[in-house]
Amino acid sequence: MTSSTVQRTSGADETLYRPGRWLALAVLALAVLLVAVDATVLGLATPFLSEDLKPTGSQLLWIGDVYSFVIAGLLVSIGSLADRIGRKKLLLTGAVAFGAVSVLNAYATTPEMMILARALLGVAGATLMPSTMALICSIFHDPRERSLAIGIWGAMYSAGAAVGPVVGGFLLEHFWWGSVFLINLPVMAVLVLVGIKLLPESKNPVAGPWDLMSVALSLIGTVGVVYAIKEAASRGVSWECGAAAFIGAAGLYGFVRRQLTLPSPLLDMRLFRHRGFSGAVLADLLTILGLSGLVFFLSQFLQLVQGRSPLESGIAELPAAIGAVATGLVAGRFARRFSVRSVVAGGLALMGVSLAVLTVIGSSTEFSLLGAALLGVGVGGGFSCTVTADVILSSVPREQAGSASAVSETAYELGAALGIGLLGSIVTGVYRDFATPAEVPADVASAAHESLGGAVEAAAVLPAHQRAELVGAAQEAFVEGLRLAMGVGAAVLLATAVAAWFLLRGQKLTDGTVNGPRPRMRC
Repeated sequence: MTSSTVQRTSGADETLYRPGRWLALAVLALAVLLVAVDATVLGLATPFLSEDLKPTGSQLLWIGDVYSFVIAGLLVSIGSLADRIGRKKLLLTGAVAFGAVSVLNAYATTPEMMILARALLGVAGATLMPSTMALICSIFHDPRERSLAIGIWGAMYSAGAAVGPVVGGFLLEHFWWGSVFLINLPVMAVLVLVGIKLLPESKNPVAGPWDLMSVALSLIGTVGVVYAIKEAASRGVSWECGAAAFIGAAGLYGFVRRQLTLPSPLLDMRLFRHRGFSGAVLADLLTILGLSGLVFFLSQFLQLVQGRSPLESGIAELPAAIGAVATGLVAGRFARRFSVRSVVAGGLALMGVSLAVLTVIGSSTEFSLLGAALLGVGVGGGFSCTVTADVILSSVPREQAGSASAVSETAYELGAALGIGLLGSIVTGVYRDFATPAEVPADVASAAHESLGGAVEAAAVLPAHQRAELVGAAQEAFVEGLRLAMGVGAAVLLATAVAAWFLLRGQKLTDGTVNGPRPRMRC
């Protein structure tokens, strides 16, 4: 072999295998950890937050899902912005903002202030996830290494989901509920300080200008449609829902039409012609929709119905995260050995069956049943979500990685918002209809019907026998609503498994690239 050949080979290896890439991945994993921990500790802190801030049932749902509303409306625009100004720059800027707004969340004093703080956190959060996914695409050029990196990325999200409740449970037992948001600060500091040194900058050199009209249409369209669905599910169809749906649909229509005419669109709509890309995005959206009710209400069930401490509740939720971490690391290998559709559809079906098992839960349900069901949810999610992320990144040109990642994350956040809105409204609707025991004062009964946390607090002023009757009736109504929501979630996931089987037909990860129709350039 000649010296020039050796030099060419060495240069190719350096391009394919960037030095320090695994350390850079560790930094990106911190950003994922930041978002995952924040998402999980909110559910754990909800009973304490309800007692302190005294939100209505509707306000409590807004506290839970306004973050997802805002982030879903901004992700595509922010992902496209990252492609233009630089993914590293936007990631580090967003991390600083995320930490700063976390302080505002921690010290919120009213429900309205908390809703605003969560909305601002959504703006900051919109800069994190697409940037991490796009940077993985820029750092890892070898397809098999990229699949492993995506698996680690997903595993870190699951690990954050596991660490969040445990750490949050410890904090809630020793400090006030706002402390669960302050744990973001040290993670953010490490991310920024280390990321400045280790992360490479990447962006689309020919992205064109950032179209503000498209940004506005995307935000109006997404928030309008999600708001209409949420309000229709919780309050019934009204002229307000109809107006929001019309404005949202018009905004999305205008956004799509504008993208098809712009020379440098925020989102290349032609990506959706790729069946694997579209199928993976749809699978992500419906997966999170089916699971979000479980995530949001499980902590309340464990604490307010089963009487577990916050720390015990966090530990009880560990099986799901453990299953997701374990399978996320090997999902790419399974998809290459078998097929994309078998791994994704199988994972979705396992999650659906596991949620179906939870339709029989009650106040006396043993942890063995709950833990087995949560483990099934985690194993299925680790397989399906990791492979769909790989399909999405592998289906697009590298310079569009930010936009494609944003589409993937938008599906997650939109699914979360719809899930909390729809499934949460099922729980709330069933709960509010419970019969108040006789002789309970009207003001106590009114407070008890707002939320389960409100019922527990309101009942404290009653005599012992009335308190037990009121709390027992409220708990039974909450569990009945939760069982119904789990059934709906199971049906959604099983239907999604069937859809994924057909939409992902012929998609295979052999050498890390997706076979079948795709754009000429690959990630």
